[in-house]
Amino acid sequence: MADYDYDLFTIGAGSGGVRASRVAAAHGARVAVAEEHRVGGTCVIRGCVPKKMLVYGAHFAEDLEDATHFGWEISGCTFDWKKLRDNVLSDVDRLNGLYTQTLENNNVEIYHQRATITGPNEVTLASGEKKTARYILIATGARPHVPSCPGHEHGITSNEAFHLDAIPKRVLIAGAGYIANEFAGIFHQFRAKVTLMNRSDQLLRGYDESVRDRLLQISLTKGIDFRFNAAFEKIEKQEDGSLLVFMSNHEPLAVDSVLFATGRVPNIEGLGLESAGVRLTDRGAIEVDENSRTNVPSIYAVGDVTDRVQLTPVAIREGQAFADTLFGNKPTTVDYSCIPSAVFSHPPIAGVGLTEAQATQKFGSVKVYTSDFRPMKNVVAHRNERSLYKMVCNVETEKILGIHMIGPDAPEIMQVAAVAVKAGLTKADFDATVAIHPTMSEEMVLLK
Repeated sequence: MADYDYDLFTIGAGSGGVRASRVAAAHGARVAVAEEHRVGGTCVIRGCVPKKMLVYGAHFAEDLEDATHFGWEISGCTFDWKKLRDNVLSDVDRLNGLYTQTLENNNVEIYHQRATITGPNEVTLASGEKKTARYILIATGARPHVPSCPGHEHGITSNEAFHLDAIPKRVLIAGAGYIANEFAGIFHQFRAKVTLMNRSDQLLRGYDESVRDRLLQISLTKGIDFRFNAAFEKIEKQEDGSLLVFMSNHEPLAVDSVLFATGRVPNIEGLGLESAGVRLTDRGAIEVDENSRTNVPSIYAVGDVTDRVQLTPVAIREGQAFADTLFGNKPTTVDYSCIPSAVFSHPPIAGVGLTEAQATQKFGSVKVYTSDFRPMKNVVAHRNERSLYKMVCNVETEKILGIHMIGPDAPEIMQVAAVAVKAGLTKADFDATVAIHPTMSEEMVLLK
């Protein structure tokens, strides 16, 4: 290792890159990280963390309305978007500092500039300086996809949504994944007129059909519009600054902002992968094996740039496994089965394991237990939204194959439920557990 400047050089200081670098350094490796933007990556700087803060802010709109039914007299309430925006961005600055401090405390050298791969063991910084390393780790993540239609430059992505000067009065959100549905709920609660547009006729592909149908019903009741089977034709900017969006199968729509939430693409451009001979998948992601190693033995990749499972906790697990395997004498691989996930929509969705359709396709037939109920708080608040909890089990063994839910705090409940599914528990194990009453989570042990 002494023949190299570093034992590990990481390109990208997001969740996966920071974890891998910190753990590798803790194992005694000499580590450097290059980050051309800010330490923390998509999740911390322009993704799930600031977005969850906006979700919290948006929930107050309903909470204030509901409070009147609980005896509170609310008057003179106003909403200051810029105050929320600036407070969120201030906390992003705080987290950026903490992530930087974490690396520095572990003696990881940080280069605040772009780095490209110029050999199997060499990177070149934007300054022109070259550094060598026994191993190179690519953790550059992904970025929002922007459709290539005429006028696409008039739209924004989730990156820019956190920096808006004002909430648009009318917004079109393109996409039907978790980012689209989360921002639909956020903007709607901030009193924007929201239209969600999608190329197909489905929301949240991959989630259980029952819970995503319930979200669609609730969203429509709230006043969110949907345009399905719609593809962009062009976007025209009008004299008053508004945007006129032309799409297939529907009439043109006038809005004040277009938010693209049509997926994410790996950040591989200009990294020098071609010169190093690193292979890519058909979808333009870096091809890796179960140990996150590319076809070049000294080059590895973790996180969204690999196009495996685009979730922050997965990138962290991959970074940890990489560092433990190469520098900690602890060979580790990531188990991609039974990964829980959530959509912080209004109300939120959460799921783990197989959906009913997936389980039926795999096992032929399954047993499904459900609870379709109106949360106690909603009853007093005169809110008609109903929650749905669903458990999919093996017919013969009653082993739980999947749990899916939509309702208040569903992601918080799902985290513990996921442990049970991962552990291979059965419906009988849930039945044998005493309920905590009155709670929404007690429905998990009362499913029928």
